[in-house]
This record gives sequence, C-alpha cells and structure tokens, in this order.
Amino acid sequence: MKWVTWKNIGVDRMACAWLIRRWIDPKGEFTFIPIGEKPAPERGEPFDIPGFRFSHHGGHCTFHALLKEHKITDASLVRIARMVDEADEIQEVTVEPAASGLDLICRGLRQISQDDFEAMERGGLVYDAVYAQLQLDFGA
Repeated sequence: MKWVTWKNIGVDRMACAWLIRRWIDPKGEFTFIPIGEKPAPERGEPFDIPGFRFSHHGGHCTFHALLKEHKITDASLVRIARMVDEADEIQEVTVEPAASGLDLICRGLRQISQDDFEAMERGGLVYDAVYAQLQLDFGA
C-alpha cells in the first residue's frame, strides 16, 4: 500500500511511519508532499494531514488514530501514543516525562538527515529502542 504525508516529518509522523512499517503494512511505500498540499488519491493513504481519517482527532495525535483504527492494544504502543500525544500537542498536564526528550530527538533527527526518508529511517530506530525498553518495563 502507498502512504502519503507532509514533508519535514517530526515526532508524530516518524512514529506513524514506524507503526505502519512494524504493525500495519510492512511493505508500505511512503511519499512526502509539500506542507499544506492536499494529497491526490493515487498518491496513497494520507496520514497526519488534517481532514483525513488518519489525523488528529479528539485531542489525540495521528499515532493514536492508527492504533484505534487497526485495533492495536499492545500496552507499549499505547504508552508510546501517550508520549507522542504529549510531544506533538500542547497538554495541560505533563504525564509522560519522556515526551519532551522524544520530541527533541525527532526534531534533531530531521536536522541531521538529508531528507524525510532518512529521517524516517533514523526515527524508526528511536521508536524501536523506546518500544524495546517499554517491553522490558512491562515485563513482556
């Protein structure tokens, strides 16, 4: 399947691409379009673009929408969704201490990457590491 999102990926889009590749569509192909551009249907399934089903809804980030739509209930992924929510959205209460660090790392990855594809790959490694540690924390 093809997936499309805006360029200059950050914490939520990196997390979504990682989730898609690991749990939803391992052979998925990604396309990045200019920010503000509306994706044409043939470009792929839009994610983290306002007005589409895989976007922010009810105060939650796109990562959360993907989990909900695909009925993914893995405790570590739900925790990552809370981190991404807090890192990507302004929150009244801070409950995930790792959220600001996760956001900082993802913004830094974008700065040191040649393009969004490289940032996506590097971000995938970060999310692999976070997931692995949470699996240990949850005793999985």
